[in-house]
Order: sequence, then C-alpha cells, then structure tokens
Amino acid sequence: MLAKTLQDMFKRYRRPGDIVFALAFLAFSLFLWTQLGDQTQIVKRTKWFSQPSLWPAIAIYAMVGFSTLHMISSLVSPRIPGRWPEVLFWLRSLEYIVYFLIYVAVVPWLGYLPTTVLFALFLAFRAGFKRPAAFGAAAAFGIIVPIIFRAGLQVKIPAGAVYEYLPGAMRVFFLTYL
Repeated sequence: MLAKTLQDMFKRYRRPGDIVFALAFLAFSLFLWTQLGDQTQIVKRTKWFSQPSLWPAIAIYAMVGFSTLHMISSLVSPRIPGRWPEVLFWLRSLEYIVYFLIYVAVVPWLGYLPTTVLFALFLAFRAGFKRPAAFGAAAAFGIIVPIIFRAGLQVKIPAGAVYEYLPGAMRVFFLTYL
C-alpha cells in the first residue's frame, strides 16, 4: 500500500530519554523567551520588519512553540524503558567540554602550539586510537592549526608564559608566530 493515512505519517515513536530532552529544551526555550526583552530592542519609528529584535523573536517563539509540541507529544507517546542509561550516555559527552575548558586554561601558561599538540594527542588517545599513524596525524594537526592561526591568519592568541624562558631570538619568534 503506497498511500498512508495522515495518522500513519505523523505517528510518533518515543525514544529512551526523549522526555528528558523535551523538558530540557522547553526549559531552555522558555529561558530565552524571558531574556528577549533585555537582550534585544525595539526601535521607535522603525518598520516592524526592520526591527533588530524581529528575527531573534521569531526564532525564540518558534523554539517555544515547537518545544512545547515536542513535550506534549513525549507525554502522550508510550514510554520506552531505558531513559536513564540514555541520559547518562548524553552526560558522558560533557567530559569533552571539561577537556576544552582545561585546554583554554592551559594555553596562557604553556602556549598555543604546545598545548594544541598535547590536546590533539590526548584526544586521539581518549577517542581510542591505538595506531602510531593516528598519533602522528594528531600531532601534525596540533602543529598545523596554530601555525595557520597565529602566523598565517594573524589571530591574536595569548603567547605562553613558558615562552619567556626561551633564548632571545627564539623567544621573539615563538611569541610572534607560535
């Protein structure tokens, strides 16, 4: 049968952890909605379609509406067991946010180049790579990225405090380009 009924097309299958995600997204959407008046502005004597707050308001109203519909559909769908293992799986990804925050904190001390190389090697190890080629690729990535950003694109990234202990000309080179 090729033709489906409208009810078949929109049948909802709840997944483990869906209610937690729906609740979190609805809470986040409502938080953004409460901040709309403080973070955007309506300019007097400006047409409605030229207002700076127009598109943020449309986006946030849509988020609130769709997250409310998602929450309702999660509540009325049959429950599938396995919610908390799924939520714990999601929370495990927060580990990488902690790694990135540590990386950002270490860059001013150790410098952009050495920290990026160490970070890339650590992430390769943490991701489970075991072959030396993977670590070589991670080290190469850790060297190329700082060179592109600092030397090539002239992005202002704080130099490492450890660079101050290098000999004269080498110190200037590291402070400028790495």
